[in-house]
Amino acid sequence: MHQSSTPGLAASGGQPARLVVALVRGLRGLRGHVRVELLTDRPDERLTVGATLYVEGTGQVLTIGEAAPVADGPGWWLRFREIPDREAADALRDRYLEIDTPDEEREPGRWFWHELEGLAVRSTAGDDLGRVVDIYRAGGAEVFVVRGARGELDVPGVRPIVTELAPDRGEMIVDLDLLDLDARPVDDEDYVRPRDRRPKKQPKKQRRPDALGTPTAGNPERVSEASRERKTAADPDAPAPDA
Repeated sequence: MHQSSTPGLAASGGQPARLVVALVRGLRGLRGHVRVELLTDRPDERLTVGATLYVEGTGQVLTIGEAAPVADGPGWWLRFREIPDREAADALRDRYLEIDTPDEEREPGRWFWHELEGLAVRSTAGDDLGRVVDIYRAGGAEVFVVRGARGELDVPGVRPIVTELAPDRGEMIVDLDLLDLDARPVDDEDYVRPRDRRPKKQPKKQRRPDALGTPTAGNPERVSEASRERKTAADPDAPAPDA
């Protein structure tokens, strides 16, 4: 996710002014319905009828008129009161949708993704692996992109691999024995990760997802905010995330 650059929407207290909750992936019908990929784990709270969203980095306001999960696949269907038809909805394709940063307390041991970017990453043996430069979700898994002398490593955010996540100390500890260390060169343009969703004609922006959490036992999970709320990797009692 990115911090909005729209005038009058500057961040305060070190927090981004907005958080991304969805990415528009497709259209349906003639009345302006769009299918969105969820970038929040709390869609029942964020995507309610009457809620206000913004087109990324702009002041364009979108008021949700209809919202429902996609019955036969991932994502949600949304329709906005300001979008009357398919032609208007097509302008939203491949755009991120943002909300104002909510003023709410967080459970201890949970972070927004942008708070984890930049963490120093070391192995359990003390080797320097680089820093977290990005976080993305692949197949329901939260994955840290770590860039360092080895190239780029994709580190699944699960407890057996991430043995310790300590943003307060600015570091993450990884068990190298459980990783495939065949890292791709940083400048390998042929390597496309699942996170690279945008058409190449659009410049990639820094995104600040409406997401927090930490690695958990069980299924791999992206570090994200959710109704499927995650516990810390260091918490031995952390339950496996919902399927």
